[in-house]
Amino acid sequence: MKTIEKLVSNIIKYRLIVIVSVSVLMIAAGYQTIRKLEVDNSLSIWFLEDDPSYKAYIDFQENFGSDEIFVAMFPVENAIGEAEMSQLSQLHKGIEALPYVKTSFSLAKVKYPIYGNNKINFDNLYNPKRSEKGLKNLFQKLPNITSQLVTDDYKNQFFYIQLKPTPTIEEKRKEIAGEIRAVIEKTYSNYHLTGPPVLNEAYSKGIYKESLMFGVLTVLVITVMLLFLLPSKRYLIVSLLSVAIPVTLLFGIISSLGYALNMISMLIPTILMVYSVSDAVHIINIYHKEGLANKSITKVQLLTLAIRKSLKPCFYTTLTTFVGYFALFLSPLPAFKNMGVFTCVGLVLSFILVYVITIIGFSFMTLNFEKAKPILSIEKVSQSRFIEWLNGFTTKYKSTIIIVFTAILLYGFYAVFQVKIDTNSLDLLAEGKAKEDLRIVESQLKGSSRLQLNISSAKGEKILTKDAIERMEVFQNKLENNPLINTPVSVVNIKTFLEKRTPVLFQSNISEDKIKNMLSSTDTNNNSFFKLFSEDLTTAGFTLSLREMKTSELERVLSDIESDFQSSFNKENYNLKINGFAVVFAQLNNFILETQFKSFFAAFFVAFMCLLVFIRSIRTTLLVLVPNLLPLAVLAIFMSLLDIPLDVSTAMITPIMLGIAMDDTIHLVYKYRRSKTIKGTPELRMDNAMRYTGSALFSTTIALVGGFLIIASSATPSVSDFGVLCATTVAVALITDIFYLPALLKKFDK
Repeated sequence: MKTIEKLVSNIIKYRLIVIVSVSVLMIAAGYQTIRKLEVDNSLSIWFLEDDPSYKAYIDFQENFGSDEIFVAMFPVENAIGEAEMSQLSQLHKGIEALPYVKTSFSLAKVKYPIYGNNKINFDNLYNPKRSEKGLKNLFQKLPNITSQLVTDDYKNQFFYIQLKPTPTIEEKRKEIAGEIRAVIEKTYSNYHLTGPPVLNEAYSKGIYKESLMFGVLTVLVITVMLLFLLPSKRYLIVSLLSVAIPVTLLFGIISSLGYALNMISMLIPTILMVYSVSDAVHIINIYHKEGLANKSITKVQLLTLAIRKSLKPCFYTTLTTFVGYFALFLSPLPAFKNMGVFTCVGLVLSFILVYVITIIGFSFMTLNFEKAKPILSIEKVSQSRFIEWLNGFTTKYKSTIIIVFTAILLYGFYAVFQVKIDTNSLDLLAEGKAKEDLRIVESQLKGSSRLQLNISSAKGEKILTKDAIERMEVFQNKLENNPLINTPVSVVNIKTFLEKRTPVLFQSNISEDKIKNMLSSTDTNNNSFFKLFSEDLTTAGFTLSLREMKTSELERVLSDIESDFQSSFNKENYNLKINGFAVVFAQLNNFILETQFKSFFAAFFVAFMCLLVFIRSIRTTLLVLVPNLLPLAVLAIFMSLLDIPLDVSTAMITPIMLGIAMDDTIHLVYKYRRSKTIKGTPELRMDNAMRYTGSALFSTTIALVGGFLIIASSATPSVSDFGVLCATTVAVALITDIFYLPALLKKFDK
């Protein structure tokens, strides 16, 4: 007590120095944030640099070309008209002059094979001297290629822009999409642009916009709520400063260390604000109640008393919340690791600063506790009457409450196994032009992302043998019959085309060497957009087009490809390697599951130990821990019934919610345990604890629900789901704390 009183006195004594120091830090942090804070939603934030899948993906890009491809669709009068083709040629020149572009591809550039004089020559697929009927007839013989160049009605042209490998373009990534649009708009006024780089840009812009919006809305909502919840308007400024200062300093740290916002860390400001205001409300509530009860003590003594009574429960609530977020550090995904670490840093800042701010703020404040009242109030709602009713209800019906809530808990355990693990890439994107263009392009093209299959000989021999080609034909037919795969392109398409035009080429009496030499020449620089072979001819490539889809669908596609390969090839003689971002993205389900198990069990174990140290009774600890599992059980029930899957946004929800659910429990149990100095039954001690902490529990829950409902207003479906689920879970946690927990303690605690 003397140590706390001395600390309070010193803070008040040097308060001007503290105010100036914090102000300087705030200005520096604000400057750093404005100058350096960026948004990064690139591939690297989802996978560690030493991850084998990420390394394999980068190697694939360098050897077979990047799958970071812009897809442009141009509505035209006639897709094979001379004027329209001239525009495409002009666009190729402008696009390929850009330093980060590897190649571009369209009908104006593609060539097709012609056999003559015992060799294969290449001619332009589009020839203005050929009649329109002749062109269309030729296109029909290369359907898998031409369907990716023009639509069936010849009213749209497609144009592809392939970037250089990912590591070489990261520094220019922010400017790439804008510069490409500028080049396109010199030639076309009406176009639709999509592809992974466009979607990445849309994610980044949406994140930045929503992060700002969430911050402003959170401050407004918190201010309005505090006008109702605080016992006096004099406390408002102190509460708002407790919210603003930690968040500002944290973002200064994030910016100074060179980290960027992503779709996960964009939630930090809102989450940290509601936590800060929760601690501030608890401290203010205790300060005000002790001010009413102790009229003769000095301000320093009153502050000391308020800090002593709030420090232990606030420390443990911060610790359990800290554990919930730090458990995210166990995730294999860098985005979650950074989210966990920086939120923990923010929580520590918030915990320390909320006490410093309240001590300094209250030191300037002269308040008549008896006359103080909220700025806004709803007279018909009486918290004290509700708490008295609540106390009577949990005493009279404690057995019924325990049965009902335990039944829900058990059903929740069952529901956990019904929750799907799935990430829908479209749910990561807000409604807007990028999403609209994606839908329009995919409705015509049936795909906007790329998957590369590489088949090689197990012995490292050249792949163009008769046996291999026959097996590739069988394999491609199976790929073409898969409804999730669109227009596979490989040497099989070229062989089929040549075979129809010159049947003699592939008769049984033709030597294998001649076939090998002939087909190997088909992989020319002019058609490098579709990589048919490796340079040493030991690997054959299949290029597939996929629409944007769920990770579960991607897993099915990859499984089907593996199955088709095994039924078409002898695995002892041939190897299959599947490349592209789709392979990496499909692994998110495994990473999400790993994140859930590691982070939840780590958070659960540490939270149990914290409660045990805090309560010092195994029996009471177990009674307290059981109700804190109920909000997570209800969360699982909601997710299973509403078909909301665990995805990249909701993957972190259980450890976070476990920490949050325990916050109000700790404040209530702290007062309940302290009440053991008062003689009486568990009913009397719990009723006394509820009277003392009830109003603060309601206030902090309202603040948390309000903050998460702001996140629920996100235009990004996945983020919106996260906000709704968190708000629901927090509300259920309050219901559990005021019904289930008192009933259990009144029934079983001794």
